[in-house]
Amino acid sequence: MLRWLVNTIMYDGLGMNPESHLIRSLNFFIYDTIKILLLLFCMITIIGYLRSFLPQDKIKSWLKGKRLRGHFAASLFGALTPFCSCSSIPIFLSFLRAGIPLGLTFSFLITSPLINEYLVVLMLGFFGWEITVLYIFSGLFIGVGAGLVIGQMKFEKYIVEDMLVPVDEEQATNDSALTHRDRFKFGLNEAVSIVRKLWLWIIVGVGLGAIIHNYVPQSAIQSISDKTGYFSVPLVTLIGVPLYGSCAAIIPIAVALFNKGIPLGTALSFMMAIAALSLPEAVMLRRAMKLPLILVFFGVTTLGIIIIGYLFNFWQVFISI
Repeated sequence: MLRWLVNTIMYDGLGMNPESHLIRSLNFFIYDTIKILLLLFCMITIIGYLRSFLPQDKIKSWLKGKRLRGHFAASLFGALTPFCSCSSIPIFLSFLRAGIPLGLTFSFLITSPLINEYLVVLMLGFFGWEITVLYIFSGLFIGVGAGLVIGQMKFEKYIVEDMLVPVDEEQATNDSALTHRDRFKFGLNEAVSIVRKLWLWIIVGVGLGAIIHNYVPQSAIQSISDKTGYFSVPLVTLIGVPLYGSCAAIIPIAVALFNKGIPLGTALSFMMAIAALSLPEAVMLRRAMKLPLILVFFGVTTLGIIIIGYLFNFWQVFISI
């Protein structure tokens, strides 16, 4: 609905040229900015309302001792959400505000853009069911593994304090005498507070995404892969990390690279890096966390993608494509 509305206003109402690269970038900027701000506002309102029924100490008590199962559940939930790397941030922040352990929130943040129904459907069409199933399990492995690693590092100190719930505010929400209207008002006020803190970072991040949207140096990737051989997986992964693109655009590129002789794992690791990580995502996250945690998040996820890339290159011999 939102996409249709933006397209109708820009192309039909204002008569802008949809074939222009500049206009397409502007369309992307307007659509994604509105989408992410709406997601942020709605998700934090809903989570805030629900959190008023469940204190943080109960959430942490329930999750204690369920590390592997909790990470798998968070990754599976991420796989079921149809979001890109930037659109996953509102739910990630909602989880932080709800007191969900840091490692679990990252399991969601990593898996959500890496696996979604759009990507799965497209992969089934281009690569077949065997590669698609292996890709899904690989994405869950990266989400669970990276979340476990980050959770063990005890990096909560790198979360910006005003993005978390103050103790006195948390205690106030645990009052059983609160009405549903009071609880909804609490969630609404919390959403307004967070949006005020993040809106500028979202605009800057989406602006960067609009500039580099779907800019993929396909010929350069092919050249690097041909020349670097065994080291092509980490190199193309590092190239893909700062880029930002939609599943509909990056999967055909991975297919084209594979059809031109690039190993399967190399092509998929490039695709995974674009899907899971991006420069706009880093800009948005900078408001919520400090640079060391962002670097660890990007580093651990990149390492997981590289490992999966090498595994796919090994599996290629045994997969019928």
